[in-house]
Amino acid sequence: MRDDPVDVRLAARLAELRAEQGWSLDELAERTGVSRSTLSRAERGEISPTAATLNRLCHVYGRTMSRLLGEVEGEPAALLRAADQPRWEDRASGFVRRSVSPPHPGLRGELVEARLTAGADIAYDRPPVPGLEQHIWVLEGALEVTEGDTAGQRLERGDCLRLRVWGATRFHCPGPGDVRYLLAVVLP
Repeated sequence: MRDDPVDVRLAARLAELRAEQGWSLDELAERTGVSRSTLSRAERGEISPTAATLNRLCHVYGRTMSRLLGEVEGEPAALLRAADQPRWEDRASGFVRRSVSPPHPGLRGELVEARLTAGADIAYDRPPVPGLEQHIWVLEGALEVTEGDTAGQRLERGDCLRLRVWGATRFHCPGPGDVRYLLAVVLP
């Protein structure tokens, strides 16, 4: 078991969501394209899922990543102090995510601070919710964002890209330093 209490609660919530759907691990593996073994280990808390794996799970469960993580991070409040903003890290890809907005299931928008280490490359094969609106504002460094088969957009400090996500996306930090960006997510 992982020592991080968020990882432990996330594992339990993933198992609950699958049980609520009445799916076996094999059915979930087929729906997500994630191996049965990885899903099983994630639900038992032996591993923390990568950002790409979590995105696939969010897609089949009809949730944004922020909503899922909000479900395991505790009760929502109107004010979320900087020191209390939950962080989640995908160590394998060099992605760190901090939920800036207080979570609330009834609201459509949220703010997330994201960091990618130099050279990090995260590919999502689909959005967690089709038609998800994203505003990506680079605070430090550079970020390349690719949507579907279109050429990637290079964003530098102060640049903001707005897109509605229907298909695959890719986030790449070309370096030489890390990138820090604000992601505003709005449900359709």
